[in-house]
Order: sequence, then structure tokens, then C-alpha cells
Amino acid sequence: MKNSDVARHFEEIGDLLEIQGANSFRVRAYRNGSRTIEDLAEPIASIAAEGEKALVELPGIGKDIAAKIVVLLETGTTPQLEQLREEVPPGVVQMLRIQGLGPKKVKALFKELEVTSLEELKAAAESGAVAELKGFGKKTAQTILDGIEHVEQAGNRYFISEALVPAELILEDLLKLDSVTQASIAGSARRRKETCGDLDLLATSSNSAEAMELLANHELVEKVLAQGDTKQRVRLRSGIEMDLRVVPDESYGAAMQYFTGSKEHNIVIRQRAQKRGLRLNEYGIFKDEELVAGKTEEEVYKAVDLPWIPPELRENRGEIEQAEEGQLPKLLELKDIKGDLHMHTTATDGTASIREMAEAARERGLKYIAITDHSKRVTMANGLDADRLRKHWAEIRKIREEFSDIEILCGIECDILEDAELDLPDDVLSEGDWVIAVLHYGLKQPGEQIMKRLLNAVKNPYVCAIGHPSGRIVGRRPGADIHYPDLFKAAADHGVFMEINAHPSRLDLDDIQAAAAKDHGIPIVINTDAHSTTGFDVMKYGVYQARRAGLEKKDVANTRTFKQFKKMLRTSS
Repeated sequence: MKNSDVARHFEEIGDLLEIQGANSFRVRAYRNGSRTIEDLAEPIASIAAEGEKALVELPGIGKDIAAKIVVLLETGTTPQLEQLREEVPPGVVQMLRIQGLGPKKVKALFKELEVTSLEELKAAAESGAVAELKGFGKKTAQTILDGIEHVEQAGNRYFISEALVPAELILEDLLKLDSVTQASIAGSARRRKETCGDLDLLATSSNSAEAMELLANHELVEKVLAQGDTKQRVRLRSGIEMDLRVVPDESYGAAMQYFTGSKEHNIVIRQRAQKRGLRLNEYGIFKDEELVAGKTEEEVYKAVDLPWIPPELRENRGEIEQAEEGQLPKLLELKDIKGDLHMHTTATDGTASIREMAEAARERGLKYIAITDHSKRVTMANGLDADRLRKHWAEIRKIREEFSDIEILCGIECDILEDAELDLPDDVLSEGDWVIAVLHYGLKQPGEQIMKRLLNAVKNPYVCAIGHPSGRIVGRRPGADIHYPDLFKAAADHGVFMEINAHPSRLDLDDIQAAAAKDHGIPIVINTDAHSTTGFDVMKYGVYQARRAGLEKKDVANTRTFKQFKKMLRTSS
């Protein structure tokens, strides 16, 4: 089982226990355990193989959960979850996705009305049965009906690219108001997570009604869901929901810190405040009833004896300890990127020519690129066989003579076939400047075969990098079963780079594995996988992923000059 599978198992136990009204500490224990497992770079199965003692040493994993992990890995389930699933139908859990329905209300609907699905809930709300329940009423019943209509869409998570574009446009319009003195995106979008469930905007304003009116009437807004004097929730035309909060100037920094999250990071910050005799919430840091900090985030962190921590790192994965020791990384910036080493042209499935791609890259300030069209295995993309590839490379060499201010490498995105062979012979690959090996097919093969494929590619003397290593599509297709410690050790031993594919649907390596690759001393390359001249614009999402991994400029190979970069290649000698 993958770490994500084990984590989901314990997350589901937490959900079901919460609906049953279990002790909050017990519920929190399962959620914390789930997060610990999700964030592990090493397979949980490898740790479990060392015994329960090794599991208990992990943060958030006690003896009880450790024992359940062992059972889960051995049997594929746990008796506790099976029992909970018998007691709480899956449709009841789905109700938690409706805005305004917490575990207590869901429990009431389940126990008192015997509602077990969204369809039954809709019928109960329309009949008036929900409104008659204690603690509900007609307003809640209508909110439920509105929520059911959009629960599938609202429950979706949106790529960071889908979330940021409308958020930034609305933010820009808010800042044009004379009454708005400052405003910013908060939440998971500010932390640049791969996906966002909803959006948060914060602002300070001398006229909150004006800010509310702007959002309510904005062309990107489909419907106002709730509106008050200082808070408004809307649904955008894209389907994602957004909250706007107008806060006092003196609380802006505290609100930014609080609403940016993550929850796990904020718990630690709040505990640090308590140890110093302070009280922290979204309004500020208080000493008794006196506000002592809150206008800026820097004030908030200083009050708990920490430097300001970049939002991308706020996941409670060691950033607090780094901050205490003055070891926070100087995170990579988009302006640091000098090259892009994964892109396609009309030779396969791209929409622009070699020359057009080179010109577009040059316009964006890039100093070197690699044209990496598909190898023949990708038949749907008109992949290149040896003869076509050699002709393609000859054209690239001819065209690059026209460009004096950008280097153009002869590259190939070469498939690692299901039998672990590469899609093109070594005598062909040896003629290229840059070979990026990838998994496109057979992603559901057993982990042993997946590793054989990847390790064979790493050991091939002409492979420069492993591209989008897991082959996942974010939120839609799981990645291959990879034992990353073995892959990274081999890559480090053989001088092979690892890619962060910047396309928002891939972002592969993910942030956890990118951090692990850094720990192994493996150079990372961030590439766009551009299939058009506008495809270069996704580079920023790869940089966001690198920042979440704690990567600095020195950790990313394509921040170097071309001369420096070329010296890093295993084939350079």
C-alpha cells in the first residue's frame, strides 16, 4: 500500500468517529496520524518492516495507531474501519461536504431522520422534516438544499492555476478601490498547494460595504452565498467558492497568519504564544486583554520569538525548527530560472515549430532550452523513431545557428517501456544533448517492475533526467508505485537529475519527494513540458512546488548559466 492509501484509511476513521460524536482527542489523533503518513518521504511499509517501535517514533503515531498500521499493511484493512463503515453509510460522510453541516448536524440528520444519502437529505429538506429538527430551522434547510445542488462541484479541488487566476484578478480590482488600503490572497492558495478547495481574500478598508459590493457584482462571480458587514462568501463562475473578509488595520497581520494556515502550523504557533503567556487568534496577539501584536505577520512571528516564515513552508514539516535555528532556506524565485529542458514541437504533439518555441523562450528571458519531442512509443503523439529523430535533430542544429543569445539542445522525451527497455537504442540516444526518460504506460505495474524500469533508465549512460517521475495526474490519476529512496540513491550515484514538471496537472515530483531528492543531493530541473509558445507560462507553478519543498536556487540545475549547467551533465566529460 502507498503512503497516500494508508493516510486516507486513517482520515476516514477520523471522519466516521467524528460523525459518531467520539472524543475530539481521539478524532484528532487519527487525523494527525494520517497527515504524518501522507507527508513521509519514505514508504510507511519500509518503516513498519523495522517494527512497531520505529512507527511509534514518528510524530503523531502512538502505539494504537502503530499497531493498526501493521494490520492494515498485512491485510489491506483494519477491523475498526470495517466496523465503522457498517455503522455509518458513505452517504452520511458525504454530507460533511455541504457548507454549514458539521459532524453534530450530520449526526442529527443520520440518527434522528435516518438520512443516509444526499438524495434522502434533499427529500427531507424539501418535505420540511429538516426544518423541524432542533437546531436547524427553515434557513438551515434552505442552505442544505442550495448546498446539495453544488456539493459535487464545491467538493472538488481545483488546480492551483485554476484557483489563482480569478483570485488575482479580483484582488487586483479590490486594490483599485480608494477605500481598500491593503489586500491579499490567504489560505492554501497563498501556500501554493497543488490544489485548492476554496479561496480566501483578506482586506483592510475604510468602507467595507464598498469592498463587499465590488465582489458581489464582479463579473467572475456567479452567486453571492452569504453576506455580512465584514464577510462575504461567493461562488465564482469557475465553480470555486471564495470568502472575502475585511479586518481592522491592527489585526491584518494576525488575520493573514491565521487564515493562511496550515492548521498544523498554526497550532504550533498558538502553543508557542501560550507558553509565553500570550493569546493568539485572528484578531492579534494579546497579553491579557491588551493587543501587543497583529498589524503585520512579522509582528506575530516576532512575538513568539520566530522570524517571518514563508507561506509555502507553513505545513509543520520542520519549518519551525529551521526558523528557531536561523536556518530557513532562501527560497527559489521565478527570476532565478535560466533554462527550460522539456518541450514539444509540431514534430510530435506540439503546436509550434522549433523556431517559434525558441523565439518564445527567448522572449521570456530564457538562455537555453531543450527540444524534447516524444519517442515512438507515444503513437498518439506521432512519436519519433530513430530516423525521424535524427532528421529532427539535424533541423534543430541548423536552426540554432540562427540564435546567438539562446542555446537550443537536441533532446528527446524517451519512454521507459513496460519491459524496462528504453524506447530508442543507445547509439541514437548517444547523439543527443539531453535525454529525459519517462513513464507514460504501464503505470499500474507492480512496484518491483516499476522500479526495474526506472533503475534501468537511471543506469543508462545517456539518460540525463527522469521526467515527471510518478506519471500522476493531480487528483485524477495516481502515480506509479515507486520506492523513492532506492530511486534517489541510484540517481545520486549515477548523476541523473530529477524533474519537477511544472504543468499544474502534474507538478511531479511533488513537494515531499522534491525535498527528499534535495536531501539526496540530486539536482532538480524545473521544466514546463510546453506544447505551445504559451506553455512556457506554467513555469511559475513548478517554482511554487519547489518553494514548498524548501528548494533554494542552488538546488535547481536550470538556475545556472548554460556553461555551468552543461558541466553538470553526466555526459559532459
